[in-house]
Amino acid sequence: MRRRSRNKTSKNSYFPCELEKLEKDLKDGFFNSSPDFSTKKFEHEDQRILVMFINYMVEKEQIYRHIIELIQQSNEQWDPIMLKNRIPISDGELRTAVKDIGGDLLGGSVAIYIEGQDQCVTYGVPQLKERNPERAETESLIFGPQISFTESMQTNLNIVHWRLDNPSLVTEKFVIGNEIPSEVRLIYLKDIADEENIDEMRRRLNKLQTDDVLESSVLTQYIEDNSYSIFPQFYVTELPDRFCYEIKEGKLGVLVDKSSSGVIAPTNFFSFFESTEDLYTRWNMGSFIRIMRLIAMFLSVTLTPFYVAALTFHYEIIPTALMVSLGHSRSRVPFPPLLEALILEFLIELIREAGARLPTKVGQTMGIVGGIVIGQAVVQAGFTSNILIIIVALSALASFTVPSYLMGSAIRIMRFPLIIMAGLWGFIGIFYSYSFILIHVLRQQSLKRPYFAPIYPMRPKDFDNSIIRIPFLKSNYRAYTNIPKDKKRFEEPPKKKKYDIEDF
Repeated sequence: MRRRSRNKTSKNSYFPCELEKLEKDLKDGFFNSSPDFSTKKFEHEDQRILVMFINYMVEKEQIYRHIIELIQQSNEQWDPIMLKNRIPISDGELRTAVKDIGGDLLGGSVAIYIEGQDQCVTYGVPQLKERNPERAETESLIFGPQISFTESMQTNLNIVHWRLDNPSLVTEKFVIGNEIPSEVRLIYLKDIADEENIDEMRRRLNKLQTDDVLESSVLTQYIEDNSYSIFPQFYVTELPDRFCYEIKEGKLGVLVDKSSSGVIAPTNFFSFFESTEDLYTRWNMGSFIRIMRLIAMFLSVTLTPFYVAALTFHYEIIPTALMVSLGHSRSRVPFPPLLEALILEFLIELIREAGARLPTKVGQTMGIVGGIVIGQAVVQAGFTSNILIIIVALSALASFTVPSYLMGSAIRIMRFPLIIMAGLWGFIGIFYSYSFILIHVLRQQSLKRPYFAPIYPMRPKDFDNSIIRIPFLKSNYRAYTNIPKDKKRFEEPPKKKKYDIEDF
């Protein structure tokens, strides 16, 4: 029975075949007769051996030292199992399909085939050109580790394992992409992370069908709960310390090969206003900064719409002294407040985008000089008032206090529909817009978890893990929002005995 089964497999398999046929099929099917597809043939005694690789994809020194020299100097009768056990590079793979061999070669492997055998051996020897971990650019910190992720999956995994030296750390591998496969890793602590979260993220990654995954932020757009929402539902970070801290809290991390950022899930609205720098400062300073960011976010989306609504419909709420100043400032402005505000907001966004796309030193100069020159010019030309310049500048500064670039961008975009609603219906339009935004945020989910927690549903015990900070010795419970298996970070220490000054 076994002999019949082996004969049947051999009959239906591509192998055995001649070396010339395998070489031709690979060239025609995968490399389009590319000159970078290199082959070397060896003959000794009654064996013919073919070694294949792509020049710019492999470490040639390893191939010549560990494979070619070994085959040339040995007079043994080789077979695939012997090759797999004797070549000291990495774990070899036995392939029986041309498609698998071509995929391995494109991934930086060398393939070895012995004519007449029913298997081909491939070894991964990729030539990796990667940069060293450097200082984070988009999420700069004053205190704490300055290192950032790189585009190399191996380097990023090394950093994560170095920071999370825990035997319960799990890294699951996924390959996503029909045309250009990319390696994706799901990372979590199995003793802390919730199984439902893990299963949901695993299901979304397995279900994903796309040609390729360009970057971590692209992956989030494929797997997020609501792709039509302006608010980001997963946190994308380039900081390994933020990434590892969230994993220790019971969340999941996702890394994508060739991407210099990681994904954190599930995430709530208030997570985008947190920074690991809040942990490195004292608790009262950390709480003050977090609350200040939330206030700044509210002011950023409120100041300009209130200006437009007040000058269009609600003059009565403006103090008399300020009304005189406003009237004098707007005496030369030919546009209504709505159009005036939209023009100035658009100019601010134009300067910001130009400064971000230019080289660092030029971009900083462009932002400062452009803002001063253009601001002064539009006031003198009568396109806008001095007071609106101040209001728009404050709104722009407030939006930059958000640590997350994606959330900061969402806040800046929200200002435009709010300004339009304020110009059309005044305060009624503003509060109608606020109600719509609030209802939208309350309905959002992140990995099927409530997006506006701990406000909705109300969980006061989680406030110290999101809105404010309390001393570390008092913060011995992980956030319930993440549904961690192990809810306690540590046992609560015994209370310190209080001494009176007379006791000393």
